[in-house]
Amino acid sequence: MELKQLEYFLAIVETGAFSRAALKLSVGQPVLSRQIRALELELGADLYHRTGRGIVLTEAGKMLAEHAQAMAERSAVIKSEFRALGSALIGRVAIGMPPSVGAVLTTPLVARFHHEYPQVSLGVTEGFSGHVLEWLIDARIDVAILYNAPRISTLAADPLVTDELILLGPVADPAGAGNGQVEAERLSRIPLILPSRPHGLRVVVDECLMKAGIRPNIQVEIDAMPSTLMLVERGVAYTILSYSCVHHLVQAGRIRYWPIVEPTLTRTMVLATSTQRPVTKAARVLARMARTQIQLMVDQGRWHPGQGPAAARPPDAPG
Repeated sequence: MELKQLEYFLAIVETGAFSRAALKLSVGQPVLSRQIRALELELGADLYHRTGRGIVLTEAGKMLAEHAQAMAERSAVIKSEFRALGSALIGRVAIGMPPSVGAVLTTPLVARFHHEYPQVSLGVTEGFSGHVLEWLIDARIDVAILYNAPRISTLAADPLVTDELILLGPVADPAGAGNGQVEAERLSRIPLILPSRPHGLRVVVDECLMKAGIRPNIQVEIDAMPSTLMLVERGVAYTILSYSCVHHLVQAGRIRYWPIVEPTLTRTMVLATSTQRPVTKAARVLARMARTQIQLMVDQGRWHPGQGPAAARPPDAPG
């Protein structure tokens, strides 16, 4: 017994005639007759009697009509539930990112995602880009934001933004970095606080400066960005970071920044998923939302220096 046969049978019951049922179902009347006859043979009972005005159900036909109607209603409910399942976001989804990105992205991203999809459990993990990549490959997270991601077949990576690394220092500028840009060769004399290797930021700085024959003057190695920024603000040393994660400190006049030139230090931020497993709908929505949020911050001038309100340094800053 097939649902299609029951659908045909119920159409005959509803319309009272084979010809009208065939018209309603958009099938040929011979096809309809064969399906109903096959149903009668399977059940071992006649389901109707023909009259001059159409058909009249037998007792067996009336019994089948009740069961068929209940089955049709149940089938409709099942289809509806599965359609809802396909359109709704459920379950859990996780994203990983470096702390420098998390400092500006996590709060607005979580707030928006939770507001729009409260039924989805969201996980956010921060770590070095290398660690985030491992978590993605090991299926511990669904979406990753990485810097300078490797080109490997297990990774589907889309560029988000090219990040410029800048010099950050105390308002008083005790090392005399001055105004305007800072040539990279001066980083060999300006005291720096940087994370240790294999932190992705440190790798980028070392490689870029090494190519230019420059050895940075690293006084302290700290792998915690908040501690680094507090020491910079207190005048202990300078550091190198993306503008996005210190935008609020620059705008508040608590630290200063200088673009680095000759060479410029840049890194590419990408949004990545694994090619080794299907990307869930929740993961696609989260990835799209992360991309949108980052683009919004770029448009607001919070990602690149010189694009927001002019507050690179306090007006009365020495230098």
